[in-house]
Amino acid sequence: MEYIGHWLNVISYKHDGTLHRVWDRGLVLENNDDFIVVASKKAKVIETNGRRWFTKEPAVTIFSKKEWWNVICMIKDDGICYYCNIASPSIIHKESILYIDYDLDAKLYPNHKVIILDEKEYTRNKDIYSYSEKLDTVLNYYIKSVTDMMRKQVFPFNDLKIKQYYEKFLSMLPNKKSRR
Repeated sequence: MEYIGHWLNVISYKHDGTLHRVWDRGLVLENNDDFIVVASKKAKVIETNGRRWFTKEPAVTIFSKKEWWNVICMIKDDGICYYCNIASPSIIHKESILYIDYDLDAKLYPNHKVIILDEKEYTRNKDIYSYSEKLDTVLNYYIKSVTDMMRKQVFPFNDLKIKQYYEKFLSMLPNKKSRR
């Protein structure tokens, strides 16, 4: 599919359509019917309040086009750390990957510890943005589903596959000398 080898922005929104966060670039490694895979090093992130910062570790990110999640796979010295956003299915539109962030997150550490994050933020935003019962059911289903996937270490929570994507990313960079 198209976009492989192209740099795309990543833009997340809140449920009401307001801007949440923007990443300045991700190199598309794969784009199929089910997901988009991008990778980056030192990506610039812009928050809605204007704060700007750069990511510390290289990362491979998998954006599901059909399921309600995306996963940032951070390549750290002690292993891969997976940060899963419960979010709307992602789309590509005008050189950007777009999705709605629903606050609820899960993290898988290199030691295989799984934790759920931002439950208070989710509860607060569920009221602020008036999430429907149906949406709440979907989001709670997916937080359970992804934590189960994390424990089983199935894709996208699979170190070998993420390392293969990262090696592909490095091979696609113009200056292949910089490994991190």
